[in-house]
Amino acid sequence: MRGMMKRLFVLFSLLAFGGSATAERIKDLAHVAGVRENQLVGYGLVVGLDGTGDQTSQTPFTVQSLRNMLQQFGIVLPPNVNPQLKNVAAVAVHASLPAFAKQGQTIDVTVSSIGNAKSLRGGTLLMTPLKGADGRIYAIAQGDLLVSGLNATGTDGSSITVNVPSVGAIPNGATVERTVHSPFLDGDYLVYNLNQSDFTTANRLAKSINARVGPGIAQAVDATSIRVSAPRDPAQRVAFASLLENIQVHPGDAPARVIVNSRTGTVVIGAKVRILPAAVSHGSLVVTISENLRASQPPPLSSGTTVVTPQSDIDIQANGDRMFLMDTGVTLEDLVNAVNRVGATPADLVAILNALKHAGALRAELIVI
Repeated sequence: MRGMMKRLFVLFSLLAFGGSATAERIKDLAHVAGVRENQLVGYGLVVGLDGTGDQTSQTPFTVQSLRNMLQQFGIVLPPNVNPQLKNVAAVAVHASLPAFAKQGQTIDVTVSSIGNAKSLRGGTLLMTPLKGADGRIYAIAQGDLLVSGLNATGTDGSSITVNVPSVGAIPNGATVERTVHSPFLDGDYLVYNLNQSDFTTANRLAKSINARVGPGIAQAVDATSIRVSAPRDPAQRVAFASLLENIQVHPGDAPARVIVNSRTGTVVIGAKVRILPAAVSHGSLVVTISENLRASQPPPLSSGTTVVTPQSDIDIQANGDRMFLMDTGVTLEDLVNAVNRVGATPADLVAILNALKHAGALRAELIVI
């Protein structure tokens, strides 16, 4: 039985029964509207490859790019000359421009081959403009590539590839040339957007700010946004934002969800998942869940009162001879553990959860990916 339990699947249970969520900082729950990264992309050439570059006969854009680059330096190739170079590769370069990035700062870039180059190892990216969605240049990238992958080919035609040699990175490989306007200093308000929309969390966040700063300072606009009155002076606004982001808030409980990855067998169970009365039979597997009501009597001559408490039980049978239908009060974690103890496969668990959902016995959103 112990071997069956070990060989089943990975189960992550997010359980926090009977208590409120742990307090978290506002900076971990929300972000200021408009303060975000911006995506940059560019097209360039990587040179200096050891014969692993593009096959120019199959990638004419590489030859065209090389011609254009040489022409900028006063070198004009005859029209009938088609250079067959194996040490050049056409690449796409992309990066993320952080919020408040200033001119002269550097950012990391990722370089990916867009031709048929076998490897970018040992190559150097030539000066490449990086443009934003508006078509304007915001950074210039250049430098030596760091490639974690490798590709080796033997004389008999055998080859081996480790990781992805056609993608590399250049730490601090791009210099910021243009700043992006941020709405942080605009208007009389700061708007905080929750990372995950939730009415309870938005309401608690506004109340926590008002309790710390003053009544009426923060107002929850909807399940995502909280509007906070802020000073206009830049220095005071920065200090005010620093104060806000460190305020502790108890977020609302997450929705009752079950996430199942049918390919890997990974199951993530939310804390609020519950099951209604049900009996499950899957092939030769029978799982019954029950709840018995027991009376708890106070000691004689005490001032206590009789309390009825539920006690949940689970019964598992490996043969499909019988099915017992009883009441329930157990959580989905108990059902998963019960299925696990008899050595059921992840596919069995997915089928059981899906059947419970269609039967209306699973009080949770079932998401299969």
